[in-house]
Amino acid sequence: MSSTTDVDARMREVLAMVAPGTPLRDGLERILRGRTGGLVVLGLDRSLDNIARGGFAIDSDFTATRLRELAKMDGAIILERDASRILRANANLFPDPSLPTDETGTRHSTADRVSRQTGMPVISVSKSMNTIAVYVSGRRHVLEESSAILARANQAIATLERYRMRLDEVSGTLSALEIEDLVTVRDVAVVAQRIEMVLRIAAEIEGYVLELGTDGRLLTLQLEELVAGVEFERVLVVRDYTPSGGRRQRKVEHALDALSALTSSDLLDLSAIARALGYASAEDLLDQPTSPRGYRLLARVPRLPEVIIDRLVTKFATLQRLLAAGIEDLQTVEGVGESRARSVREGLSRLAESTILERYV
Repeated sequence: MSSTTDVDARMREVLAMVAPGTPLRDGLERILRGRTGGLVVLGLDRSLDNIARGGFAIDSDFTATRLRELAKMDGAIILERDASRILRANANLFPDPSLPTDETGTRHSTADRVSRQTGMPVISVSKSMNTIAVYVSGRRHVLEESSAILARANQAIATLERYRMRLDEVSGTLSALEIEDLVTVRDVAVVAQRIEMVLRIAAEIEGYVLELGTDGRLLTLQLEELVAGVEFERVLVVRDYTPSGGRRQRKVEHALDALSALTSSDLLDLSAIARALGYASAEDLLDQPTSPRGYRLLARVPRLPEVIIDRLVTKFATLQRLLAAGIEDLQTVEGVGESRARSVREGLSRLAESTILERYV
């Protein structure tokens, strides 16, 4: 039985193969325009061979025109998994009729059951409904016109822009509070919440980009610009604020997984986010003071390697101690000479000053 993650990954793979501008999508649209209908299976193994009867071997390179011509026959067309070759044509498929399906038409119900039974993606082109549907292990996805997908994608991009602006605001506020040592769990949870929201909206847009194929190139550029650095910021926040104790790396990984697992309703609850970060439940959980280790601020110091950042945090433990450290104190860290110590000291001072100015000016 395929896991949900495996099914999602395979569905995304197939949607990329049938996106506008691909040879397979061209062939499917030719079938659609010809109004003959068709059934296309991606892959051939023993499980599929056991339920396929008749037809004939083709074993030819795939072209859109060949797919269209072969679809004029009633049987299914079987392609290589990557749709690079046409293996068989006019095959009759006899899946287990006891397998559950919500489909009513013969072609669609066959596509659904074959996909469930064999795990092979199946594409059904409906003559009467004028639609193309993809079936992957019980999952069904109907392909849409690019214009409809673009309309939804543009709405999502506008939403993402607003959420990214809000993320930048709360992230800047958190940085100022870190300098002043006034951070509470609530401040951290708000930033983590906004990061998760931005990433989830971005993931939705990535799905649209996948379906749009060549029509989604400009959308890709917008998306990359809007989410630049957000995933890195997510890791830095977790590394800065997961409570001490136990194996640090494991706690960071656990917190990242817990944030990803939050439901949409949980994401609106700051207490749930705080618990995902590793804070113990308490009546005044969100108002509890907390202190960063310094990863977020050190990551903004130019030309500072990650290994040096780790050593600095290990040595000084908190951002406040880092801010108070002089050049001689910084030089006690392995790999930090006088030049680098001066660079760190000046970099932290400039960041602290600019962060406070941005907040109050």
